[in-house]
Amino acid sequence: MNEVDRAIERDERDSSPAAHHPSHEIERIATSSSTSTSSSEASMERRQTAISRASTQGDLERHPTVLSRIHTARSQHAGTIGRSHTGKSRDSRRAFPEMGLGKPLPPPLPERDEYVVEFNGPDDPLHAQNWPMRKKVLTAIMLGYTTLVSAFTSSIFSTATTTVAAQFNVSSEVGLLGLSFYVLGFALGPVFWAPLSELKGRRLPLVISMFGFSIFQIGVAAGKDLQTILLCRFWGGIFGAAPLAVVAAVFSDMFDNKTRGLAITVFSMTVFTGPLLAPFIGGFIVNSYLGWRWTEWLVSIMGFVAFFLDLFFLEETYPPVILISKAKELRRRTKNWGIHAKQEEIEIDFRELITKNFSRPMRLLVTEPIVLLLSIYMAFIYGLLYLFLTAYPLVFQGIHGMKPGVSGLPYFGMIIGMLIAGLYIVLTQPSYNRKLAANNGVPIPEWRLPPVIAGGVSFAGGLFWFGWSGYKADIHWIVPTLSGLLTGFGLLSIFLQSLNYLVDAYLMFAASAIAANTFLRSLAGAGFPLFSTYMFNGMGINWAGTLLGCVAVVLVPIPVFFYIYGERIRRRSAFAPTKPLESASEDDSVNVIRQEKTGEDAV
Repeated sequence: MNEVDRAIERDERDSSPAAHHPSHEIERIATSSSTSTSSSEASMERRQTAISRASTQGDLERHPTVLSRIHTARSQHAGTIGRSHTGKSRDSRRAFPEMGLGKPLPPPLPERDEYVVEFNGPDDPLHAQNWPMRKKVLTAIMLGYTTLVSAFTSSIFSTATTTVAAQFNVSSEVGLLGLSFYVLGFALGPVFWAPLSELKGRRLPLVISMFGFSIFQIGVAAGKDLQTILLCRFWGGIFGAAPLAVVAAVFSDMFDNKTRGLAITVFSMTVFTGPLLAPFIGGFIVNSYLGWRWTEWLVSIMGFVAFFLDLFFLEETYPPVILISKAKELRRRTKNWGIHAKQEEIEIDFRELITKNFSRPMRLLVTEPIVLLLSIYMAFIYGLLYLFLTAYPLVFQGIHGMKPGVSGLPYFGMIIGMLIAGLYIVLTQPSYNRKLAANNGVPIPEWRLPPVIAGGVSFAGGLFWFGWSGYKADIHWIVPTLSGLLTGFGLLSIFLQSLNYLVDAYLMFAASAIAANTFLRSLAGAGFPLFSTYMFNGMGINWAGTLLGCVAVVLVPIPVFFYIYGERIRRRSAFAPTKPLESASEDDSVNVIRQEKTGEDAV
């Protein structure tokens, strides 16, 4: 049994009803019955009231939702940066300070947990999962727009690279750095935004990032030299990475297991359709009297709209930070300075920040075959998403003679393919839920892989189709356009379900696994466009597409291998929990806890 399995077993034992201490109401029952000198009627009334309250408290302690949220809160808190220092002071070599004015040290305080605020049961309206569905949907639309703006901005510059290169007398490859630097910011940004969202909640990173993002897009639009443009694109990517790192966590805060999969699917579609919507809009702008700079003025305006929406309408969804606000109000109104939220006990530690957000993801990437191979596969897929930003113009502008704006319309073939993939995943969700119910709520990570296998075959076929239908003008332009149905379907199927597989496989370390994956795939997204022109011009459209298709075929066995041998590999892992739950399933709440843990903690 590895360290992760022991931690899960301990958390399940601590979260079981038997582990809860008797409530104070029960203690007062015995006291009132032994010391009461009032009339029997009054004594009976008080006793009935106390018993009623004790019964309610007991029911609340045993409520499955409460148990799962207790488990989730503990896991969230234990994984938060600085949490390992909670309960003890940092080591210091300085002399122990005195109280001052000759005062002795005060006596020890009462038990700290007595002053920790909690949610008022499973239906507490403060918890984001209890918000009205209308509020959840409006919040999801607002955050979907915020994410779309960031993803849209990543590729709109691709339509201006040739013009920018000509204006500043540099090569087209140097002009492409504006695209690559922004995606490189996607790789580095989450290192900062992810821990900030754990410490200060989801709202603050989103508001700050969208303001910074919009300011740097103004810098790109008004830049007088290429250095300013490239640096502002890079910093715009770092700030624009926040929605990609935080919005999925917001959805996991708001939606339960039944609806979270659909919400995350919609979120993923905004991430991948955004880069494909930008080229045809940017192409029309660059060819108009507005010029290339208005591609950046446009995204700056869109960014400020997202900023003001998030500033005025976005409410906090992260439960530990919601409790901080509740504790502040209680302190203000009761004058009791001891009341606090668990999150306020955290001491931020730079060493732990480096360990959890850089060292651990890199260790997972190097030592875990599942993380390494899936990250390589997803990096290839993500890199091709941005490689298509240069490949499609070569086919539809260079061979079919379309103008820049019109040549962006074939991207809708890929967009439709992604929509089909999203519909496919949604339709397979009931089958997954039936398997989950039949297994007592315990997910098997390998259940996520069949769509990845189907998507891999589809993606490889789409690459061959694109290469051999787009290399000469004699073939109608609709034929290479339709290849996007297969590539778009494969791209989203592979990406979304591979992420879900990493979440299910690594549970409490899923954030680190996804961080490693994000780092590698963002490097691929930044690097692929730089050599794409040389490859397609040197090899020809048909043979370049054949090469990429062959690489995609070679990568297809990766999910097949994990579908067959994934469980054996996880049993040898130091990070993936594999303990069977039959021994720990005496209480039905354990199954609820494990199911909720997979959905909430890992995301």
